[in-house]
Amino acid sequence: MRFVLIPGRHHVLTRFQAEYLSALAGSQSATMVWAVTSANHANTRRNPVPYNRREAAIERFSVLSGLRSLVVPVFDVAPTDRFAEVTIKNIAVTTGTELTPDNTMVACSTPEVAALYERLGFQIATMEASLDPSPQRPWEVLLRLAAGDDRWRELAHPATVDVFDRYRLVEQIHAAVNDPVVGDEGGLTATRNYRIYVEAFAAAATRKWTAVRDYVRPGRVVDIGCGAGAVLELADREPALRESDLIGIEVARHLYEECVHKLSQGVFSNPNVFFYHRNVLGGAVLPPRSVDTTLTFALTHEIWSYGEQGKSVRAFAQAIFDHTAPGGVWINSDVCGPDERDRRVLLHLERGDGDNPQRPRRDLAELPSTGVAAYLDGLSTRARFDQFTVDYRFAFDHSPVGQEAIELSLGDAMDFLTRKDYTNNWMSETQEQFCGMAQADWRALLTEVGFELDAASGTSRNDWIVDHRLAPVASLTGLDGTPLPWPATHILLIARRPLNP
Repeated sequence: MRFVLIPGRHHVLTRFQAEYLSALAGSQSATMVWAVTSANHANTRRNPVPYNRREAAIERFSVLSGLRSLVVPVFDVAPTDRFAEVTIKNIAVTTGTELTPDNTMVACSTPEVAALYERLGFQIATMEASLDPSPQRPWEVLLRLAAGDDRWRELAHPATVDVFDRYRLVEQIHAAVNDPVVGDEGGLTATRNYRIYVEAFAAAATRKWTAVRDYVRPGRVVDIGCGAGAVLELADREPALRESDLIGIEVARHLYEECVHKLSQGVFSNPNVFFYHRNVLGGAVLPPRSVDTTLTFALTHEIWSYGEQGKSVRAFAQAIFDHTAPGGVWINSDVCGPDERDRRVLLHLERGDGDNPQRPRRDLAELPSTGVAAYLDGLSTRARFDQFTVDYRFAFDHSPVGQEAIELSLGDAMDFLTRKDYTNNWMSETQEQFCGMAQADWRALLTEVGFELDAASGTSRNDWIVDHRLAPVASLTGLDGTPLPWPATHILLIARRPLNP
C-alpha cells in the first residue's frame, strides 16, 4: 500500500484522525492523499471554511503527526454516482499520481461515499465507523464549535485549533453555520436562477447608476448586495472616483464568485476594488465611521423578507449608520409599498388571457423552473393570482367579490401585481414581500436611527410596467367601485449621517 486516499470536506481535523491514520500508514510510510471536496466553496453553511485554510491545517497536521501528505482540491460537482471516479481522475490530473485498488486504500467513515470506492475495488478503512461507540466525526466537532461548545478544542487536532485561532475562523464559522437567512450552498433560496439575475442586474445597472451617481461621496464606496458587480463596473469608470476604494459585498455565493472572476479578468481599472462574501445580517462588516458612501439596490426588501421583517431592516439601518462616516451617505433604491398600504380595495383581474383551472396546483415546488414557468405562462391573470395565494410565503386576507373582483389590502394587491410576471423565478420571488414598508415607514425609521433625509428622496412609479403589464389585465377600485390610480412602486432614499451626530 503506497497511498491512503481520504476524501472529504476536511473543515476540521481531529485527534482521532491523527492516531488512526498514523497507525494505518504503519511501517510502509504510505502517503496520505487528502481529496478536499467543495474546494471552491466557502462561507456557506455546508462549507464554512475556505479551501486555503483547510489546506494549511492539513499540511500542519501532517507535519505534527509525522505523515507525508498530498492535498488536492476537488471542485463541487452535481450529485453523481461517479463521484469516486471523478475524484480519482482529478487527483491524477492535479498531481500525476494514479491511484488504483492495487496501491491505495480509502479511509472514509461515510457509508454512501465508501460504497462508491468499494464498487471500484478499493479496500475501505472505515475510520470512526470502525469503533463502538464511534468517536465524534469532524463535522460533529465543527457543529460543537458553531453551538458555542468550547469542548471542540479538546476533540480537534492542534493543527486545526491553531489555524482557526490565527485566522479568526471561529467567528466566521459560527456566523455561517447559524445564519438564519443563507442556505447550505450560500444563496438566499435554493430555487433562484442566478443566471437570470445576473442578466437583469447588468441590464439595469446603467439606469441605477445614473439615478444615484450625483449623490455618491468619494472615498470608501461600498455596494452591499452588489450582485455580479455591474454597478461597481460603472463606478470604476468615474474619473471622480479614481482615488476611491470600491468595495462589493455579496451574500450569494454564485454572484460573489462572478465578481471575483471579473476582478481576475481585469474588468476593473481601479486597483482598489475589493469583494467580500458576507451576510450583513450576521454582524458588522466594516469598521465604525469608515464608509463614505453605501449603495444598496433592490436589497432591503430581501432583508425584510428573509429576515425578521421590520426588526431586521431596523438592525440593518443601524449597522449602515454605524459604519458611515460623519457627512457620509446611504443611497437606497428599492421597491416599496403604497402610501395607503392597509387600505381595503377591489382588485379586478382578466380571466380571458389564459387558462382557468378549477383550483391552483400545490406541487409547483417539485417541478423544474422551466416547467413552473411554462405552467404559469399558460394561466390567465386571475388564475395566476390564485396560484400566488398558494405559493406566496406571506399569508394575507383576501376574499372574492362576485366573479370579477377580489377584496384585499392595497399592499397585498401590489405585491401580486409587481410579481405576477416573474414566472422564470416564481418559486423564489414568491418567498419575498415587496410592499412591507411604505415611504412613511422608511422616513420614520431612518430618522430614528439618526440619518437626515435629502430632499431628493422620494417614491416613483414605473409607467412602462403600468402601461404594458398592469393596466391591460388589471385594475384597482375602492370598495365602492371608484377607480384608483396606480400607486408608487419604488423608492429612492438619500440618507446622510450628520457631520456632528
